[in-house]
Amino acid sequence: MPRPVHAAPRPSTPSSKQEPPWSAEQWAEQVPPVVASVGLSPTPAQLAALAGYMALLQRWNATYNLTALRSPQDMLSHHLADCLVVVEPLLAHLGLDWDQAQSVPSRFNLLDVGSGGGLPGVVLAILCPTVAVTCVDTVGKKAAFIRQVAAELKLPNLRAEHARVEQLKGHFDVVASRAFASLVDFTDWTRQLLRPDQGVWMAMKGRAPDEELQALPETVRIDRRQPLQVPSLEAERCLVWMSPQAHSATKKD
Repeated sequence: MPRPVHAAPRPSTPSSKQEPPWSAEQWAEQVPPVVASVGLSPTPAQLAALAGYMALLQRWNATYNLTALRSPQDMLSHHLADCLVVVEPLLAHLGLDWDQAQSVPSRFNLLDVGSGGGLPGVVLAILCPTVAVTCVDTVGKKAAFIRQVAAELKLPNLRAEHARVEQLKGHFDVVASRAFASLVDFTDWTRQLLRPDQGVWMAMKGRAPDEELQALPETVRIDRRQPLQVPSLEAERCLVWMSPQAHSATKKD
């Protein structure tokens, strides 16, 4: 099987201007308004962890090329905000409110496939302690970065695997991806990792991927396409929720 192509983040019009890196204090100042803009109310410790994560991503990116974006402002809008908007849809799927997401550590399991620099996996691990997040990537330095983030930010519900996804073992309540591969490849390569009877796929996409949806086999049920609005971006975003089915059925939105 060919290795998946890790597409660049789905930018609308990221800045091409070189900007100096932000200090830890600047990240700590800039992150809270972005979080507030999507309607989330994290604890001060979670805000600090998000700022710390962005600072680490910026620092490691200078050497390890974790993301194509270099502008701190673009990293806020095209990475952080883009991932923050999936938190509430994920909790709704799991049947949790915000308070419940902070309790019962690692009650649910989520796999972030082709996680790269940890988007959305790290963000979800910080804001949803009840979800145990595993980030998998075929690039060793990216997995090493996630492990460093977990250690420095003291996130016991975050782990990383340096592997091809078909080599993984175990079952997950949610298998997620962001700009990883086509829906056909994504579902084909990870089907065995879904928790039997209740596991789902959550694919973060830009514009609704109509051609990819039409190409899905009958063994994949399209549960819904969920539009997302990222406050800082004009570009289209959506979540595609899918689940396996053993027999032919009519696909639905």
